Amino acid sequence: MPTIHEHEPPYSVGYFIGSLASASINRQLAGALVKLAPAELEMREIPIRDLPLYSYDYDDDYPEVARSFKQAIADVDAVLFVTPEYNRSIPGALKNAIDWASRPYGENAFTGKPSAVIGGSIGAIGTAVAQQNLRSVLSFCNSPQMNAPEAYIQITPGLIADDGMITNEGTETFLRDWMGDFLTFITRVLTVVPQR
Repeated sequence: MPTIHEHEPPYSVGYFIGSLASASINRQLAGALVKLAPAELEMREIPIRDLPLYSYDYDDDYPEVARSFKQAIADVDAVLFVTPEYNRSIPGALKNAIDWASRPYGENAFTGKPSAVIGGSIGAIGTAVAQQNLRSVLSFCNSPQMNAPEAYIQITPGLIADDGMITNEGTETFLRDWMGDFLTFITRVLTVVPQR
């Protein structure tokens, strides 16, 4: 018998940008998604740049940067991954961040946290393999995922204006609806919780 969770919108969403490049098209895409997000979603970036390379040698004494990182995930209701594809997989920095968040054993920050995955590329389906790899990792991390619609965004010159607005009406509508679907998914995950 399910129980009703007390939490209601607005929901806080922490978003991760898989690329560390300052001019990343996925950073631009993330900025556009923030602008297109429903008012019920409070968007905040969770930076991954300053994390050292993960090793289980740290598990007994997590560095402050990693503790702050895990706390930032704990403080949000849901997570959004905006990632490019590097060599047919997710960027090393993003995988490193997920490794930090999921450790030490038994202290996985993603458990039960609603998630969604999106990516931008200059190619039509350039992030498809990276997204599948990321979904596999998130499944192991026990993060409920919004599986549809899949979103492989082709970033053509001028698609995202300097002010972060999407210039193509069809793409803008798709992304606005996608963020609306994410709100619906978060609400579904957070309002009906199975009894244990």
